Amino acid sequence: MSETRKIAAILVSDVVGYSRLAGADEDRTLARLRALRSDLIDPTISVHHGRIVKRTGDGSVIEFRSVVDAVRCALEVQHAMVERNAGVALDRRIEFRIGIHLGDVVEEADGDLMGDGVNIAARLEGIAKPGAICLSEDAYRQVSGRLDMAVTDLGQTELKNIERPIRVYSLQVGVPAQAKPATEAKPAEPKKRWALTPLIAGIVALIVIAGGAWYFVAGNRIATTPPPAEAAHLSIVVLPFTNLSGDPAQDYFADGVTENLTTDLSRIHDSFVIARNTAFAYKGKPIDAKQIGKELGVRYVLEGSVQRDQNRVRVNAQLIDTESGAHLWAERFEEDMADLFKLQDQIVMRLANTLNSALIKAEAAKGARSTNPDANDLVMRGLALMNEPNLQPSKDHAARTLFEQALAIDPNNAAAIAGVAETYFTEFLFGWGKSETDYDAKILGLADRAITLAPDYYRPYEFKSVYLSISHRSDETVSAASAGLAVNPNQPNLYAARATGEISLGHFDQAKSDVQQAIRLSPHDPFKTIWDTNLGDIEIGAGRPEAAIVEYRKSLDAGDHTYWNYANLAASYALLGKMEEAKPFVAETLRVNPSFTIKWFREHVPYDLPTRDEGLRKAGFAEE
Repeated sequence: MSETRKIAAILVSDVVGYSRLAGADEDRTLARLRALRSDLIDPTISVHHGRIVKRTGDGSVIEFRSVVDAVRCALEVQHAMVERNAGVALDRRIEFRIGIHLGDVVEEADGDLMGDGVNIAARLEGIAKPGAICLSEDAYRQVSGRLDMAVTDLGQTELKNIERPIRVYSLQVGVPAQAKPATEAKPAEPKKRWALTPLIAGIVALIVIAGGAWYFVAGNRIATTPPPAEAAHLSIVVLPFTNLSGDPAQDYFADGVTENLTTDLSRIHDSFVIARNTAFAYKGKPIDAKQIGKELGVRYVLEGSVQRDQNRVRVNAQLIDTESGAHLWAERFEEDMADLFKLQDQIVMRLANTLNSALIKAEAAKGARSTNPDANDLVMRGLALMNEPNLQPSKDHAARTLFEQALAIDPNNAAAIAGVAETYFTEFLFGWGKSETDYDAKILGLADRAITLAPDYYRPYEFKSVYLSISHRSDETVSAASAGLAVNPNQPNLYAARATGEISLGHFDQAKSDVQQAIRLSPHDPFKTIWDTNLGDIEIGAGRPEAAIVEYRKSLDAGDHTYWNYANLAASYALLGKMEEAKPFVAETLRVNPSFTIKWFREHVPYDLPTRDEGLRKAGFAEE
C-alpha cells in the first residue's frame, strides 16, 4: 500500500463524559451530536480548510494546512459551545476536549493518517480540561503571537505511550490574555468577559434566527492587527464563494452570491472594492490572503462558501486581514431562498459594522431584488451565462430566455429587465442580430426602465454607456457612466466607458485618471489589455507618442496581438520620425487585417484622434 510522509497540523477532539450522556439518554445525545456536526462543526472545519480524516465515535481526527487554521477552528467551536450550553443543566451539557499538534504523519492511500503527529494530538486531547484546547510546544510556537486569551504553560508533560515528555500549553477559552508571557503564568484567575478591540466589538454574541434553527457564530478571538490608521477607506476583495452543494451545476448560484456581495460592498462609503472579473481570477486556486493583499493592494479578503438545500441557502463567510493573515471574524448565515438578499444584506451590514464604516442605505437598489425565489434563480442563471468567457450567440439567446421567464413571474424585476437589454447589447456588439433591429429601443429603452425601477443597480449603466460610446455619442456616454459611478463608485467598466467618451471629447487627463482607476479596481481583468491600449490612445491623443508606445507595448506583451495595437505602434513611431521602427508594425497590421485603411480604422473605434491619424499617414497607411 502506498503512503506519503508529511508535516501536518492535527486536531483531535472528543466529547467529555460521552458514555454518561449516552447512558442517560442515548437517542437524544446522538441527535444533539448530529445537529452539532451539521450546524456547527463540519461547516467550521470547511471554513478553516480542514479535512476530516476519521470519526471516532464521539470524536474526530482532523487535518489542517496550518496550525493557525486548526486553532481558529477549535476556538470557534469552543466559543460556540459556551453559548449553546448557556442555561443547560451541567449534567446534560455537551463539552469538547481538543488537542492540537504539528508533526510528522504518514498518509495512507485511503487518506487515513498515522504516526506520532496523530498520537501526540490524541494524548493532548486526553489531558485537556472540558471546553479547553491543549497545544504541543511545536503547535504553540506557530500561534504564540496571535492569541488573545489566557495561556497556561503546563510545562514538560508525560503523555501516555509517548516516549519523550512534551511541553504543553492550555488555552483557556473565554479568558483574556494576561500581560505576562505564558512561561510565567500564574494560577488561573476567575473568568472575565472579553476585552474586545473596537474592530470586533458587538459581533461576539450568538444571534438566533429562524426560530432558533441556525446560529450566527461569533468571530474567533485570535488577536488581529488593526488596519493602518492612515488608510481612511475600506479596501477589500470578495473571492469566489465555494459551492458546497456537491453539484457542479450549482456553481452559478455560488457565483451569483459572490457577485451580489461584491456589488453590495461597493456601496459602502469611501470603499475600494476589487471588481468581479479580477476576483474570479482566483477561483479554484489556493488562497494566500497576504499574497492577494499585496497583488491587489487591499487590506481585507472576504471568502466563504454557499450551500443550497432545496428552499434554504446557507452561507459561511470569513473576513481576513491581509497584513497579518488573521481572521477578523467567521460567521454562518441561513435563510429561505425567498430571503436571499436579506441574507446578503446581513453579511454586508455586519462587515460594515465590523470595519467601522458608514454603510450607504441603498434602499432604492432593492427594487432590483425580487422577493420571488424562482425569479431570482432564473436571473442568476442568466447572469452566469452572460459572465462566461467567449460568449456565443446560443448562450446569449439562452440567457435572454431565462430573463424573460423571470419577467413572466415578476414583470418589474429590474435585474431581469436589464438582463434582456444586456443580451441585445451583446448581440449588437458582436453583430449577431438582424440589421433592422431597433437597438436604441432594445438597449437604451430597457436599460432606462431598469434604472427607473432600481437607480442603484449598476449593470444597466455599464452596457448603456458602452453602447453610447460605440454609437459615437460622447457627451451621453460621459453622462451615463457618471450617473452609474455616482451610485456605485467601484465599477471598473464604468470608469473605462466614461474614459472613452472623455477621449473623444479631448479630456485626456480625466480619461487617464479614469482608466487608471479601472485598472486599480480590477488589475487582473480580462479587459486590462484593452485598458492599456486606451492609455496609449490617451497619450498619443495628447501628443505624447513616446508614452503611448510604452502603453501599447504593455498591451502587446500581455498577448493582445491585434491589428489596432500594431497600427497604433506604427503611428506612434512615425510621429517620432522613427520610420524603421514603424515599418514592421505596418506590415503586421496589414497581415492581420488586409482591409485596414485610416478611414476603416476611424469607423471601427469609439473616438477620433487627429494626432493618431497623422501618425498613420506618416507610417504609410492608405487613407481609404
